[in-house]
Amino acid sequence: MSENLNSSDVARLLSEPTMENRAEAAQKVSAQFTVGNLSDEERKIAEDIFNIMVKDAEIRVREALSESLKNSDNIPHDIAVALANDVKEVSIPMLEFSEVLTDEDLTEIIKSQDADTQQAIASRATVSATLADQIVENSIDSDVVATLVKNEGAALEEATMDKVLDKYGEDETVNVPLANRAQLPIKVAERLVNLVSEQVRDHLVTHHEMSPNTVMDLFLNARERATANLIHDGDDELDFAGLVDQLYENGRLTETLVFRALCLGDVIFFELALAKCADVPIGNAYRLIHDRGDLGLKAVYEKCGFSSDLLPVVKVAIDVAKEMTSSAAEDPLRYKSRMVERILTRCEKTVDAESFEYFITQIVGSEAA
Repeated sequence: MSENLNSSDVARLLSEPTMENRAEAAQKVSAQFTVGNLSDEERKIAEDIFNIMVKDAEIRVREALSESLKNSDNIPHDIAVALANDVKEVSIPMLEFSEVLTDEDLTEIIKSQDADTQQAIASRATVSATLADQIVENSIDSDVVATLVKNEGAALEEATMDKVLDKYGEDETVNVPLANRAQLPIKVAERLVNLVSEQVRDHLVTHHEMSPNTVMDLFLNARERATANLIHDGDDELDFAGLVDQLYENGRLTETLVFRALCLGDVIFFELALAKCADVPIGNAYRLIHDRGDLGLKAVYEKCGFSSDLLPVVKVAIDVAKEMTSSAAEDPLRYKSRMVERILTRCEKTVDAESFEYFITQIVGSEAA
């Protein structure tokens, strides 16, 4: 063939009726079209050829056309849609690579086709948040969703991640790559901790660079302490309210978890948690918790159904958290040391030995052992 298509080229390429020649013609015409250096007349001829070839009875011809056009941004939309809705041998290259297909095109295909087709769409270089949600919503099996969550080019919103965990949370082929994604909302990380297997734990810990204490906690399946550390490691304070709701609804907003979070310096979480457990507005809870007298904190703590035995420790922990707001994040080991020192000093005569042992366990965990 000459560098550019002309009428003689077209006549010669289509004169031989064999499947091999037609497939070769599809490849050659598509290659020149994709390069994009055709004249307007040649481009029109090429598009006419494509319209004939998408109806070719031989799958091999249509497959050659799809494979050759998958990376072209210039093919007519109707040609791309026709190939994308063909049998799998023809459709898969277009579904995985073609940028001509819209989210609307792909969504319609997701809803009507099999797992292999869905998986091809899930593996596209970029998958919009809307399309990702549709893939999860209409997924036929876990392999489709596993492909999606492994794909860092897929935009996964928190609500979509929640759907993933609702449908396939117990499946390691899904929760392992989900735990290893570049960004995880804190509520999703908390759910993963509570679904953790050893393999998921390794991915979660490695990716999020958790502290040695958290690694050990996860290894020992001490999920509550691991959750407290996740809360502390999180950088989205605005999401604490949603996390508190989630923990409460799942029966995991326990007294020990709330106490651990406070001892790690997470006062906002502590305030929201007490408001939730006491069923009082956050403004009221804040005033009660930070009452300079003894009545406010005692009242809200008891309304939560929590033990009042450690109230002296809790009060000191609140004071230390206020004094060392930045240190909790910047130097957690120094913060822990100061917390222990202050409580031992201030509560020596008001907290019994058993309560002290409990307190040390909650703060320093495995280090105390």
